[in-house]
Amino acid sequence: MDNNQPIIVKRIKKVAAGHHGGAWKIAFADFATAMMAFFLVMWLMSSATPEQKLAISGYFQDPIGFTESASPHVIDLGGTPTPSPDRTLNDVVDPDVQQSEATIDAEQAQTFSEQLDRERLELLLHELQNKVDENPDLTRFKDQILFEITQDGLRIQIMDAANRPMFALGSAQLQPYFEDILLAMADTIRAVPNKISISGHTDAKPYSGRGDFGNWELSAGRANAARRALVAGGYPEEQLARVVGYASSALFDREDPLNPVNRRIDILVLTKRAQRDIEGEQSEAGGTPAATPAAVAPPAATLADPLQAPQLRERLNIFEDGVLKFDQPGGS
Repeated sequence: MDNNQPIIVKRIKKVAAGHHGGAWKIAFADFATAMMAFFLVMWLMSSATPEQKLAISGYFQDPIGFTESASPHVIDLGGTPTPSPDRTLNDVVDPDVQQSEATIDAEQAQTFSEQLDRERLELLLHELQNKVDENPDLTRFKDQILFEITQDGLRIQIMDAANRPMFALGSAQLQPYFEDILLAMADTIRAVPNKISISGHTDAKPYSGRGDFGNWELSAGRANAARRALVAGGYPEEQLARVVGYASSALFDREDPLNPVNRRIDILVLTKRAQRDIEGEQSEAGGTPAATPAAVAPPAATLADPLQAPQLRERLNIFEDGVLKFDQPGGS
């Protein structure tokens, strides 16, 4: 018997595992683009100025009038667009907003400058303290050197001691150890760009020399002698803002006007604000710097060729000058 029953063959097509098409890649790309746009908008909102935000608002309220009357760009890299109130629905841009922004920027710059000034002076203070602690020639005079940060800058006070005066009695002639102190400090002080003010002080004992020469002249002469020592030690003379004598008008020890500590030299490393105040005072007075005694000083050493201590003393001994040295010593 013939078997004519058809034979059916089933073929199963195997699909590679893990293949699901590429639609997810398109979705992920759309998501990444949307997130980038979102963060870009957030960044623009945080960094845009009030004027730029007003310009963006004006563009979306009236794009045609905005582009006809102002820049075609909402935020123009060449300058902030200024929409015209006559052609857009945007309100008038308040000029006070721009002025207030400029004021805030100026105040922030001033605050930053003052903070930088203070940090620089604090670093200078630490550096000078380290120099005094590490230098054997200065360590023995540690009790006579005082550092402090004030509103006007870093004040360095070098004071007399009962058995160790900085100057010869009644004279502006520096003692050798005081020259060494100034010479050692000159290099460190000149490391900062701030200008300095030098002031001389005496105690309250009246000067017993000539009648036309007193503690005012003596204190100014001693301040000027300290200036010459610093300049001869390498400090740039153009960084000197003021040299002045106070006599006994600003005593260190008010309880004891005759205390030797009242005889001192103040070196004030000025803040920029204090420097501007001094320069403003001098400008109002005709641009003349603070007066100093009429002694003629020889050319000061340059920064490239500072004098050594023995040479410095030899040159500074010239300044026993007739203006400041008398046969009858006395006073502070």
